[in-house]
Amino acid sequence: MGPVLFVSPQVRPLRFGLPQDYGRIFSRLPIKELRLPQHISRKELKKDEIRETLSHGAEAIFSHQRDIWVYGGVVLFIVLVVLGWRFYTQNQTAKGASALADAMKIYQARIRKAEEPALPNEVTYVDEKNKYADAVKRFTDVANRYSRTRPGQLARYYAALSLEKLGRYDEAENDLKSLQSSRDESLSALARFKLAQVYDEAGKGSQAVPLYQQLANKPTLFVPKPVVLLALADHYSSSDPAQAAKLYKQVKEEFPGTQAAQEADERLQLLQVKG
Repeated sequence: MGPVLFVSPQVRPLRFGLPQDYGRIFSRLPIKELRLPQHISRKELKKDEIRETLSHGAEAIFSHQRDIWVYGGVVLFIVLVVLGWRFYTQNQTAKGASALADAMKIYQARIRKAEEPALPNEVTYVDEKNKYADAVKRFTDVANRYSRTRPGQLARYYAALSLEKLGRYDEAENDLKSLQSSRDESLSALARFKLAQVYDEAGKGSQAVPLYQQLANKPTLFVPKPVVLLALADHYSSSDPAQAAKLYKQVKEEFPGTQAAQEADERLQLLQVKG
């Protein structure tokens, strides 16, 4: 009897020549192969996101810098304009002051006799009319050339004074009216006060009174209240002596011991004599 083969019930015959564990191994391989591309794709995606973020950041920085340069250029332009205008204004003011000083030499020139010699480099006249005519020309020229400067405005004021001396009241009024709205309060007050006096001289007293009253209610350093009250009293001295006397007395009471009070007293005595 030949040999007998015994097969253990725990041992199962192999099929297809491969153990069953191999099936499980190979069944896992496709999963790993599928996961690997997904893992690489995410890395690349993150890298792309980083690159995009950096790109946007660089664009934002560049755009921001460009805006800074644009706005900075605008600010720089404004600063240069302001500095340039300030330099121009200062230069014009200096030139205007020099021209005004030359014109003032004519306005303040001495009137001498024809046979009297003038001193070296002295500006003199033998006729007052010619003096003020020349002054008008010089002051008007300065005022027109440097109208935006204080020297130019002062030149306009002195041109009006010179015109008044010549009896050219209408022209004097026009110059003084142009200064009433000046930003310089002191110059504006001077112009209004002189305009009121010109009105009086030109026979327009009714237009002078409101200006005197305004100045009396709001006096300035260069046009103080007692000076205005004296001028207003002088205005009434012929047409209304009682009102003039009242104003002279007001000056004496409100400003005792001053030059204005002394003048008011003297004019009051003259007024009583006339009465």
